Amino acid sequence: MYILCTVLFVIGIYSIIAKRHIVKKIIGMVIIEYSVNVFLILVGYKAGGIAPILAKGQDVAEFASKGVDPLPQALVLTSIVIGLGTLALMAALAIRLYEKYNTFDMSEINRLRG
Repeated sequence: MYILCTVLFVIGIYSIIAKRHIVKKIIGMVIIEYSVNVFLILVGYKAGGIAPILAKGQDVAEFASKGVDPLPQALVLTSIVIGLGTLALMAALAIRLYEKYNTFDMSEINRLRG
C-alpha cells in the first residue's frame, strides 16, 4: 500500500510540473493531498486493533497493546478540512484568471500578461 501512496504522489507531481492547464494542476495538488492522507492512515493502521476508547472494566495493559493511535486519524481529518479550503481557494483563483484572460492555459496567460 505504501507503493500506492508513492505512485499517487508522483502522479500529482507530474501533473503539476508537466501540465499547462490550471485545472489539471489543481487536480494534481488534490492527488498529492490524497496520497499524503492515505499514507497517514497506513501509518496509524494496526492489524487487530481496537478503537482508542478505554471501556469501564477493560484491562489497561490489553488496551495499550491493542489500541490504535488516534493521532493519525485526527491529522487526516484536519488535513481533509484544510485541503477543502485550499481547493476552494485554488478554484476561485482559477475562475478569476479565466474571467480575466478567457483561458486556463498557463503559457497563454503568461503571453497575454506581457
